[in-house]
Amino acid sequence: MLELSDYDYDLPKELIAQEPAEKRDSSRLLIVDRESNKVCMKNFTEIVDYFNKGDVLVINETKVIPARFYAKRKDTNAEIEIFLLREISERTWEVMVKPGRKVKLNIELLLPGNAICVVKSITDTGTRIAEFKYDGDFIKYIYENGHVPLPPYIERESNVNDKERYQTVFANKPGAVAAPTAGLHFTDDLLMKIEEKGVKIAKIILHVGIGTFQPIKVKKIEDHRMHEEYYEVSKEAEVMINSAKKNKNKIIALGTTSVRAIESVADDKGKIHSSNGETDIFIYPGYKFKAVDKLITNFHLPKSSLMLLVSAFSSVDLIKKAYKKAVKEKFRFFSYGDAMIII
Repeated sequence: MLELSDYDYDLPKELIAQEPAEKRDSSRLLIVDRESNKVCMKNFTEIVDYFNKGDVLVINETKVIPARFYAKRKDTNAEIEIFLLREISERTWEVMVKPGRKVKLNIELLLPGNAICVVKSITDTGTRIAEFKYDGDFIKYIYENGHVPLPPYIERESNVNDKERYQTVFANKPGAVAAPTAGLHFTDDLLMKIEEKGVKIAKIILHVGIGTFQPIKVKKIEDHRMHEEYYEVSKEAEVMINSAKKNKNKIIALGTTSVRAIESVADDKGKIHSSNGETDIFIYPGYKFKAVDKLITNFHLPKSSLMLLVSAFSSVDLIKKAYKKAVKEKFRFFSYGDAMIII
């Protein structure tokens, strides 16, 4: 099924979560069983039941940076939004600006805290390369003055609570401009219970880019080209995963970002090879998974690349069945919403 319309579904707007759950692990969990073709509901804390001794849980340690800034043109005082995408050097970044038509090359944009942004060039994809003028540690400046980059379907300004909740408890390496949201449900206590079952935790990095929210604009899915995202899979993770595979244990990916990282470094026999770099892996139905056995994930936007990924991991029909049930049972959707595990 390679028509984009096959991955659409109806979602009442009120089911799009605008706030995080009261507690991280108080979310609901949909169990999608590929063998029985059945879907059932549980509480997220019961996810522990789907791990066995010797399994490996792959988590993404990326950390979201406060990437959104509000500036003004020095000459006209026009309001401009600047969104950091990727660090080129400490003071040179690839950015998005809005509205783009008001941002000319070499015009100074005044930022809070005595910083200045100057757009130097426009890329082939329409993003900008900008230089920042600031007398001091610019990375520290970002954390002191930037805003949490909530996704566009959360229709409110970020607040103090988002600084903690739009970040996993195991976030460690800054670089993402969107959270690996399946990980938002986990607490330190829940991770400890999983480890107490004899499950090992493999830590990888995939810096989530803004492209995760970009819609697929081509009619034929196979014509779509994914954005690149930086990843790191360490030697330690390689050994841990390969050992589990050799012993017939399961590899459980926490989130689609973990899937993309692990599948990017797996060979045709499912063996992992540690490396780092950029991946633009595009996973859609027909893809043969090499390493991942189970997937924990949130609910995704209609007709998105992530909707295609979960459909590839399960099946189009089963995912449609799962999403239909989630809508009927009023699950909360997207970044701050509920979760599913595909087994």
